[in-house]
Amino acid sequence: MSVAEPRRIVLFRHAKADWPPVSDHERPLAERGRLDAAAAGRKLADTGVAFDQALCSTAVRTRETWKLAVHEFPKRPKTVYEERIYEASPGELIALLNETPDDAQNVLLVGHNPGVQGVADILAGASEGDARERMTRRGFPAAAFAVLTFTGPWKSLEPGTATLVDYWAPAE
Repeated sequence: MSVAEPRRIVLFRHAKADWPPVSDHERPLAERGRLDAAAAGRKLADTGVAFDQALCSTAVRTRETWKLAVHEFPKRPKTVYEERIYEASPGELIALLNETPDDAQNVLLVGHNPGVQGVADILAGASEGDARERMTRRGFPAAAFAVLTFTGPWKSLEPGTATLVDYWAPAE
């Protein structure tokens, strides 16, 4: 696999969580979140992109989101549950992506706001079609995802080096 081929990053915010009397890290998905997570998985599967790796926060709501979304994929990628994603800043998420092995071409990160939206905004030096306008107008609601591409090794990923090629959010 050549580092000259475009790489794909999907930044996926967890689906809508419930608010039971548990710690924030242990909050599960709400019923609507379970439905939206599966819908997001179908939408990602429809792109035809085969993901090599998924990085998922260890929070209950992100793990549940990923489990429901990946069930829709034709092939499950290698999944790494990464505690550093929980409460991570955009800079910390970029540093984590920089650690991705170069044999991984397409990576999906399941995380939290404001970090996920911040990374999408910071990395996207350009955008295709109306993706940026839609992301700016909608924000990054629960179960939304942004798809970015860039060329080069993962360690070269930095602000402004990617192109926002798609954005999706469930209907409110």
